[in-house]
Amino acid sequence: MDEHNRPIHTFQVCNVMEPNQNNWLRSNWIPRQAAQKIYVELRFTLRDCNSIPWVSGTCKETFNLFYHETDEAHGVKFRPAQYTKIDTIAADESFTQMDLGDRILKLNTEVREMGPMTRKGFYLAFQDIGACIALVSVRVYYKKCPFTLRNLASFPDTVPRVDSSSLVEVRGECIQHAEERDTPKLFCGADGDWLVPLGRCVCSVGYEEIDGSCIACHPGFYKAYAGNIKCSKCPPHSFSYGEGSAACHCERGFYRADKDPPTMACTRPPSPPRNLMFNLNDTCLMLEWSPPSDTGGRRDLTYNVLCKRCGPEPNHCKLCEEDLRFLPRPLGLTNATVTVTDFSANANYTFEIESLNGVSDMSSFPRQVAIITVNTNQGGPSLIGALKKDWASPSSIALSWQQPEKTALPILEYEIKYYEKEHEQLSYSSMRTKAPSVIISGLKAATWYIFCVRTRTAAGYSSYSPKYEYETTGDCECRPENSPIVSPPTVPFPGIKTYVDPDTYEDPTQAVHEFTKEIDPSRIRIERVIGAGEFGEVCSGRLRTPGKKEIAVAIKTLKGGYVERQRRDFLREASIMGQFDHPNIIRLEGVVTKSRPVMIVVEYMENGSLDSFLRQHDGHFTVIQLVGMLRGIASGMKYLSDMGYVHRDLAARNILVNSNLVCKVSDFGLSRVLEDDPEAAYTTTGGKIPIRWTAPEAISYRKFSSASDAWSYGIVMWEVMSYGERPYWEMSNQDVILSIEEGYRLPAPMGCPVALHQLMLHCWQKERSHRPKFTDVVSFLDKLIRNPSSLLPLVEDMQRYSSEGSFILVESIIGAFLLNNIQDAFNPTCKSGTENILS
Repeated sequence: MDEHNRPIHTFQVCNVMEPNQNNWLRSNWIPRQAAQKIYVELRFTLRDCNSIPWVSGTCKETFNLFYHETDEAHGVKFRPAQYTKIDTIAADESFTQMDLGDRILKLNTEVREMGPMTRKGFYLAFQDIGACIALVSVRVYYKKCPFTLRNLASFPDTVPRVDSSSLVEVRGECIQHAEERDTPKLFCGADGDWLVPLGRCVCSVGYEEIDGSCIACHPGFYKAYAGNIKCSKCPPHSFSYGEGSAACHCERGFYRADKDPPTMACTRPPSPPRNLMFNLNDTCLMLEWSPPSDTGGRRDLTYNVLCKRCGPEPNHCKLCEEDLRFLPRPLGLTNATVTVTDFSANANYTFEIESLNGVSDMSSFPRQVAIITVNTNQGGPSLIGALKKDWASPSSIALSWQQPEKTALPILEYEIKYYEKEHEQLSYSSMRTKAPSVIISGLKAATWYIFCVRTRTAAGYSSYSPKYEYETTGDCECRPENSPIVSPPTVPFPGIKTYVDPDTYEDPTQAVHEFTKEIDPSRIRIERVIGAGEFGEVCSGRLRTPGKKEIAVAIKTLKGGYVERQRRDFLREASIMGQFDHPNIIRLEGVVTKSRPVMIVVEYMENGSLDSFLRQHDGHFTVIQLVGMLRGIASGMKYLSDMGYVHRDLAARNILVNSNLVCKVSDFGLSRVLEDDPEAAYTTTGGKIPIRWTAPEAISYRKFSSASDAWSYGIVMWEVMSYGERPYWEMSNQDVILSIEEGYRLPAPMGCPVALHQLMLHCWQKERSHRPKFTDVVSFLDKLIRNPSSLLPLVEDMQRYSSEGSFILVESIIGAFLLNNIQDAFNPTCKSGTENILS
């Protein structure tokens, strides 16, 4: 009985009075199973010989443990000589007569191992040589690495090797709906622990990993590639009804071309071309048109031209003669123009211009075409007579010309283009008039200008007249020869490379490794929290780089408890920013991904965001300083545009300012999806971005491009010149959209030079192809900085030209200032065509 009066079943012996004891106890035959090394756990009690009188020569305090391997049971046969000794077992504690009286049970536990085992089974034997011992229990066992699931692979029960220094390599089997990416392996250690996981399985197409299992994508979601990516929502205009979809099916009327990836939205054929017109002279016919209002959501837009020659009777048409030539070709045109030659005189030609894209051949609906009929006897607009200078002043020139003597159609207007002779290849301006004379103002004194004129009729534009050179008169108030000229600083930077979208990588972490630099966290010292970002805190601190001076940095941290998707989205901004190297783009110093917390380290911008900085210093800067800020932002956007990166969220809140007033473009990490929402706001993982910075085509058709960034840049200009006012004030998003559609634009802020507001209006052209390139914006602002007098005319000085109310109609103000085609200031030459017409 133990101390709790519970019975204990034991094997015991206590022959201590007689010498030379040799008592044996043998176990039954024990099957070895898969074991190579056997462990024997003994639990026993042993009497202290000193507590037994008159046994000092015969009492022992140890016993021996033996084993014998066989392939089968021996029955009752027992031959001690066949057994191999494992060890002599001694007790850590022995009991006395007093312990028996107090019912104190001093139980000993000893474990011994034996092996390697090779036979099918074995016996255990216990030899007593004169001890007083009770054997309470014998437990025989072996160790194994248990069945487990790791990295979407299952690993079976595995018995380790006898040699404790070697590991057993075990290859795993992918779980259901998973497949090997790298062969999954685990190593079984001698103690039954799994060690050193290698390789992994990934969920198959149509399945995503959730809590260690591969679960089918729900209806409305899909997964096109095997990997550790989540199921994605079906792209626009597509759906999936079943579980586990590898791709989404297109809605009726929408298609996906064979070469389109399954991640691409379903698209449709384009609408017909718009504004089809012709320009005819004696030798050639030029057809020009505008792109379709709906491209179907694709960029691979081309045009086909079909020609028919029609007789005097209705519906009596046939294909045009083979001798008719189309330049550059009639099919597969990428530009919205074609020239036709070798046509017959006095003939009626009907031209059908068809818009096509990559899914046009998949549609069963009739194709959309624009049609125009041309009579080759209907002459186009004629050239004007000589262009004469009537008078000149230091800032103006008056011109007149003779109307064409013979015109088949009435002349609707004249277009005059002009530019400085020395800057012929840089830019030019234009204006229109209905009279055969014009006064051009806003010119430089004592400067030679080139002028040319063309006419417009219902048939289109004529060719330009020959170029005429005229000079403005001198100005006594010329700038002194030695007065300083303010020029923006020039900072060299590496040549432009091509932007790579991190989302194109199957494993986004690969983009992080490729485009960023891992920083040892011991080199970073966080000093204080300066804000809270979408994923965690934003701190200021210091970065130590070996061999370099310690620098101030801003540190974005990823808060604890994140999921893998949040970590991937957090680091996405770093893999974008790491590709940029420009003095007006926020500089990435590096990332910390191999320890916690995950961090993005960027240069520290002392003055924070531009909008807040301007509001805090309202009215403190000169116009030249503000133009310098705008020039820096434009330079950064030019760099991004040249790399092929579209920012999509250019706003003063995303421009950072350092202690030297250098502005740098930031915020590259948001993924943006346009919601079907009457407020038309872009949704990001961090909230909604209001549409007041966004171009109309981006709101309506999700057309993001450098041209939509140019629209946003015009809004940033307005924010800068208004010292951080909110664009469109308290208007609702819907009211902003309606106002823009009706042609209204933000008025010039107080104290804004005319030239800057004209550039804003140019950035806000509805037709995106008419907006300036960032290269031209930088060049234009450089000219303003070099010529500060061009910034003196202020919009409020010309209020008599503005319309009533809070907004300015684009056409009204441009016409009032005789600058109704300022957008042509960014076109290099006088040429025929309609791409420069203000729509």
